[in-house]
Amino acid sequence: MTDEARDALRAFVAERDWDQFHTAENLAKSIVIEAGELLEVFQWSGDVDDARVREELADVLTYCLLLADKIGADPQALILEKLATTRTKYPADKARGRSDKYDRL
Repeated sequence: MTDEARDALRAFVAERDWDQFHTAENLAKSIVIEAGELLEVFQWSGDVDDARVREELADVLTYCLLLADKIGADPQALILEKLATTRTKYPADKARGRSDKYDRL
């Protein structure tokens, strides 16, 4: 997370004294709830309001960033570490253009 985003989120939470509610478990639950709201935007049609998608995506990302901060993890490092693992599981020469699970490549 950028320092600016992290600092803004920390300030927002502190101003409201919400850290008491932001356990790792509660933040993980909130991610799933907000992801459901994001999916709801696409529920009946692929023709969606981009503004709503952005709004719901922002909620998901916010809770993801709060959870990463809560557990002391750097989101960028998490993504890069996972990408390295996934790159090994899905070599480009085998996975290109395919959606098969890694054990079926």
